Amino acid sequence: MTHYDDAYRAGGQVFDPIREPELFEGVLTKRFFAFIVDAILIGFFLLLVSIVILAMGVITLGVAWFLFALPLFAIVALLYVALTLGGPKAATPGMRLAGVAIRSTDGERIGAIIAAAHALIFWFSVSVLTPLILLIGLFSDRKRLLHDMLLGTVVLNAGPLARTRR
Repeated sequence: MTHYDDAYRAGGQVFDPIREPELFEGVLTKRFFAFIVDAILIGFFLLLVSIVILAMGVITLGVAWFLFALPLFAIVALLYVALTLGGPKAATPGMRLAGVAIRSTDGERIGAIIAAAHALIFWFSVSVLTPLILLIGLFSDRKRLLHDMLLGTVVLNAGPLARTRR
């Protein structure tokens, strides 16, 4: 932690929406845009994986086609999120394009395990509690969704975040 983080901790959390509103402005809209971009990219990677399995099936006389029995979408999507969101840039390509990044509430980058859990809890909460659960972000001071609250993460504007060197 830097001296800046220690000096500006608000209730045990680094990011204060009152003191630093620029970190949270327009985050929900940017998250929606990032979700659309990431869904398209995941679909593209799923298509690539399917083509590779198809080609491997021809070479292996059909044995590789048994890989189609695996939940390919879930595997591709979780790998995509774990490697990008949990990576050094702390953002998926869609999030980078939208200008947002994710951090834990204490200011640290999240790892691949938390990133994968973030995706799993998101899909579980939306499927069980309906997409209306996403409205919780409208009433949260840090624009956090349910899965952010459960995992102790927050999505922030990347530009102002980089200027604070966090």
